[in-house]
Amino acid sequence: MPTKTFLRLPEEKQARFIQAAWAEFSRVSYTETSINNIIKDAGISRGSFYQYFTDKDDLFSYLLESVRLRFTGAYRRLLDECHGDLFQLQIAAYDRFLQRGSDDPCLERFMRILRINPGFDLRKMIAEKPEQVLVEDLDNHLDVSMLRRQDAAFIRHVFSLSIMALCSAVMDSLIRPERSDTYRRELQARLEIIQYGSLKQAPERPQ
Repeated sequence: MPTKTFLRLPEEKQARFIQAAWAEFSRVSYTETSINNIIKDAGISRGSFYQYFTDKDDLFSYLLESVRLRFTGAYRRLLDECHGDLFQLQIAAYDRFLQRGSDDPCLERFMRILRINPGFDLRKMIAEKPEQVLVEDLDNHLDVSMLRRQDAAFIRHVFSLSIMALCSAVMDSLIRPERSDTYRRELQARLEIIQYGSLKQAPERPQ
């Protein structure tokens, strides 16, 4: 996370530095990114960089945290539009992600990073434990009345499975955008399995 030195910088200088960082991270894969390119574009010295952030990992985490905050805000608004329905939410999020990617500079940069880093785990890019973070953020907006259990652990499990399905569909569509309709149908099918289960009848549990 940024140091107090960075946070005390004038907004214009902070913005120039962050813009240079985004440009570098969305230009090449993470392993190929260069601090030298960032400081050159930002017009600062290498020493100044280390006064702002510990290293490249620290800076990247900060950028992703800004994405997470933006994502959870949009996610919360979508959930309200879906009247708290967790499963409708994932479909709406998929549609919104693909439709608005080219219109939202922040989202467009994020999508570019995903494309050039295909091995990255989208969920962990958003947070170390995304299902816990997001459930906590959305807790008062979720309608859990239809779930067979309403305890926090069960809700997190359901949420985690549903968001894994969403992330898989998004990643697939970024790699092969011409098949986005197919991936949307697959997302719907997976969400239905999560919602209704796959067995005709639940087995009896041993006493």
